[in-house]
Amino acid sequence: MLRWLKRSASPFSPRAWCQACQRLPLLATLTPTEATLLGERASRFLATKRLTLHPELADTPFDDIDQLALAGQACLLTLGWSQTEHREAFANVHEIVILPDGFTRELEEMDEFGVVHQIKDERAGETSYQGPVVVAYTDLAQSGDFTGFNVLIHELAHKLDMGNSMDIDGFPPLPRSLPPAQWHGVFTEVWDDLNRCVNAGIEPPIDDYAASHPGECFAVCCEYFFTAPHTLQRAYPALYDLLCHYFNQRPLIRWESLANA
Repeated sequence: MLRWLKRSASPFSPRAWCQACQRLPLLATLTPTEATLLGERASRFLATKRLTLHPELADTPFDDIDQLALAGQACLLTLGWSQTEHREAFANVHEIVILPDGFTRELEEMDEFGVVHQIKDERAGETSYQGPVVVAYTDLAQSGDFTGFNVLIHELAHKLDMGNSMDIDGFPPLPRSLPPAQWHGVFTEVWDDLNRCVNAGIEPPIDDYAASHPGECFAVCCEYFFTAPHTLQRAYPALYDLLCHYFNQRPLIRWESLANA
């Protein structure tokens, strides 16, 4: 039976939040103003969302500080948005389920000749339109730094993507200041380049999983935007600028402050 980690709707604790930030490089580089805003949102996130652990993780240390650090990574995506925008963006996030390890799903895939194949898909996380965000504890433990990987940001990017659709398509709701044609044009160039690399047997500048589906392209690029912005900006500067506009954040500045420390 899954174990629900119940938290009281306690007020924001600057001390507890400071400890949470110290555990993750991704959160430790925030400015004081950013850190306070993110901490307050992370506290409210935990008070309004369900956090559930698999029974095999019953003896795994996962205290209030760890939960705050998890919520901080989740709310980092919407840090540059207003409180109303933040709340609406995560309206379809109801529960985060943490499993012990990665898991598999059996899928059907049709090849170019119309033949259907049964395949096993190895996953670190998954989500659906109104379903829970599911992440593996082992992959969650590897998230939170500037290496380009963050399973929580990846799955919550899917939730943003599904803000205007019941499925992922790489086209989330956009602010009025960002023309859909611009979004489509920039992402199409990235998508084409990724697939050119894969088809030519060349290692792409970002994880080749981004070339598997437009929705995965968006989610992987969000991972890089927040956790390896230097890599994304160097590989696809137009995309980095586009995501700066979309998220109203410039994570490259945070990474540079860490790199120069």
